[in-house]
Amino acid sequence: MNPTANTEDMDTAATPAEQLDVVVVGAGQAGLAIGHYLARSRRRFVIADRADAVGSAWRSRWDSLTLFTPRRYDGLPGLAFPGDPDGYPTRDEVVAYLEAYAQTFDLPIELNVTVRRLTKDGNRFAVELDERTIVADQVVVATGPFQVPHVPAVGGDLSAAVQQMHSTEYRRPEDVRGDAVLVAGGGNTGYQIAKELAATRSVHLAIGTRQKPLPQRILGRDLFWWLTKLGLLKKTGDSRLGRRLRERDTLIGSTPRELRRHGIAVHPRVTGASGTTVEFGDGSRLDVDAIVWATGYRPDYSWLALPVLDDGGRVRHRRGVSVVPGLYFLGLSWQHTRGSALLGWIEDDAAFISREIDRFARGTGSGATADDTKERALPQTAPLSKGA
Repeated sequence: MNPTANTEDMDTAATPAEQLDVVVVGAGQAGLAIGHYLARSRRRFVIADRADAVGSAWRSRWDSLTLFTPRRYDGLPGLAFPGDPDGYPTRDEVVAYLEAYAQTFDLPIELNVTVRRLTKDGNRFAVELDERTIVADQVVVATGPFQVPHVPAVGGDLSAAVQQMHSTEYRRPEDVRGDAVLVAGGGNTGYQIAKELAATRSVHLAIGTRQKPLPQRILGRDLFWWLTKLGLLKKTGDSRLGRRLRERDTLIGSTPRELRRHGIAVHPRVTGASGTTVEFGDGSRLDVDAIVWATGYRPDYSWLALPVLDDGGRVRHRRGVSVVPGLYFLGLSWQHTRGSALLGWIEDDAAFISREIDRFARGTGSGATADDTKERALPQTAPLSKGA
């Protein structure tokens, strides 16, 4: 099946009132990974995505993006990532890999369809699309943590003379007007965009929460070789170390000292704005021509008409198994471990969810309980750095 085909072009697309075993929402790395296991289990399923191509989150990244995980760690289940295993793939390589993955396993993907509402009547789910409804025994929400770009409200206080864009809109330095540019956001994305712009602009970087800097290589080995060797990427979010790690994200291959070498001025968090001037947490001010907001994403679960969120809007789950029997989540940050939202480590969670789907189909599975989800109902906000 051609994963880039429109719904009308697909002979195998789900028809009105069709009943399937599983509907997967999202055709990114999480949706493709669980699709691999569902196909292997011979489930009747479809992967639905509102975008016009697989891996849409990756396609919205800037042109020069290079992953900080070597290719040997970037493959999904059943298909190695091609190229030098010790090299670092580009954005376009990731997109090409995801397209090849969908084609290799002939995954049943429907593009250009939006899931408007998800409900449950008795033991079955109703997945309401634009023009029809699919009935399914089980549903996997694989939309991941990168859903709605977040821009702080303070941006609304700036003059129209200041060019503003979220990092998802940034592609290359030529997209940015003027000379004085502020990049707001001190994660991996903010650092990388700031360094790229510094070659041709006067760049300032506003950092709200400082992250732990880690070198790309240690004693001649890539950082992820050490993290894998020491088992740190397998530490669960409710372990003692996991609880410490999930409270503070990491900065890979970049340091404040490196920023100074690039001539980038560092400021604290943006706290106010007026006209063409921004104010920082220390009271200092700066006139800017443009701002790139590398301020992460917020989830959008407004289409879930099910009691699966807590009072803070966070998913209630245990390793992706929600409190609603038959409903699962995949690809969330710290869903189970640090690797849960990383390209090459999503395999473990996908295999687990696949086994839970099999158990449920046999009548031996059930949803997570309230006690199960106490540690798992983590904030579903995400930094812009994918980390994979």
